[in-house]
Amino acid sequence: MSFTTRQVKVLVVDDSAFMRKIISDILEEDPKIKVIDRARDGKEAVEKTLKLDPDVITLDVEMPGMDGLAALKEIMRLKPTPVVMVSSLTRKGADTTMKALALGAVDFVAKPSGAISLDMKDVAQELREKVLIAASASVEKLIGIAPPTKEPVRPIQIKRKNIEVVAIAASTGGPRAIQNVLGNVKTTSIAPIVVVQHMPAGFTKSFAERLNEISILEVLEGYDNLQLKPGMVVIAPGGSHLIVEYNRAKQLICRLSDMPPLHSVKPAADLLFLSVADIVGNTSLGIILTGMGRDGAEGAKAIRQRGGYVIAESSDTCVIYGMPKAAVEKGAVDEVLPLHAIPIRIEELAAR
Repeated sequence: MSFTTRQVKVLVVDDSAFMRKIISDILEEDPKIKVIDRARDGKEAVEKTLKLDPDVITLDVEMPGMDGLAALKEIMRLKPTPVVMVSSLTRKGADTTMKALALGAVDFVAKPSGAISLDMKDVAQELREKVLIAASASVEKLIGIAPPTKEPVRPIQIKRKNIEVVAIAASTGGPRAIQNVLGNVKTTSIAPIVVVQHMPAGFTKSFAERLNEISILEVLEGYDNLQLKPGMVVIAPGGSHLIVEYNRAKQLICRLSDMPPLHSVKPAADLLFLSVADIVGNTSLGIILTGMGRDGAEGAKAIRQRGGYVIAESSDTCVIYGMPKAAVEKGAVDEVLPLHAIPIRIEELAAR
């Protein structure tokens, strides 16, 4: 992974003095990170953001007075700054985290055991990495993801067989990008869409439910043997790989796999894309959205080699231009498009 080379200034926000110290100590184990201050509630977080101009904020969700969501809204309104939410692994915590990502948070880390987590060391490396990634993120693109003026999308100059499956990959910045794509698909008469968003177990169900509220498509968390149907969007569950295959009745279904993480992630887009390339080949559409790393590049190349079509999100709209860049450099991409153009192209290629 490629992170920023300068020292990253971090503001740590948590209502627990113990958690403020633990998180600060974890972050400063990396010499590239410097904790410049701590805040005990949302109000103080907003004030110190304006005063200290941190590169990244770690923000607790549940705090008395001005909570994490209210503070996030104010920070994004007054001084947009990359924010990594520190969330509870409860259902309520997952729902709140999805709201935070929709409001402009770059990413989140789950506290392993509630508000006061004595075992934060279990997610120490994840926290440091996500803070460093967030420092490279374009918050302006994240919170202004749908620009008011958009260049028209040129009609594609090829004729293809009807697309059977659309496979989408995303990581950092992905939840809001996926929301933008699915929220702007205007027809339910469209090939099934399968999505890998790097997200831990316990959060993808809330993510799917939130997407289902904003899209005319049916969005649900994937499960084993789920039959893929037109107008359906399946989110790969956190903690499992998801692939597609045909059952004995020649129906296209999802299968879950407990294989080890690939590229340190589970689910991994490469495994989904490789299965799509193998199973549907030249009637597949692969799409790689914002994210750090190279997951999806190998699978995208396989889709393209089998005669499918691959789109990568443009650096003009990417929060993190990592995964799309890796796919482009691998020669795996047919077309590079800004985010607002992708749902238009999906309809053009995959509408029934």
